Amino acid sequence: MIRHTVAFRLKHAAGSAEEEAFLDEALTLKQIPSVRNFEQLRQTSPKNDFTFGFSMEFDDQAGYDAYNIHPLHVAFVRDRWVPEVADFLEIDYTKL
Repeated sequence: MIRHTVAFRLKHAAGSAEEEAFLDEALTLKQIPSVRNFEQLRQTSPKNDFTFGFSMEFDDQAGYDAYNIHPLHVAFVRDRWVPEVADFLEIDYTKL
């Protein structure tokens, strides 16, 4: 199992229509067949400047690889992530 996580901050104002539209469109990533347990999270710790997080799981490396090249993911990264995300930290985990 691979858990893919990303903490991020958007360029948009908090509570704005643009922020809401970004988060709504990100839900399309759940439609990718290999994605399991997709979650959108709001950051609450004052220890960093990120405001949101996404977390999802994949059964194996093949599922993760399929996600990375899936047209929905490619389009989301190109059309929304790259132009709208100010900063991010991506961390992928496997169980020990």
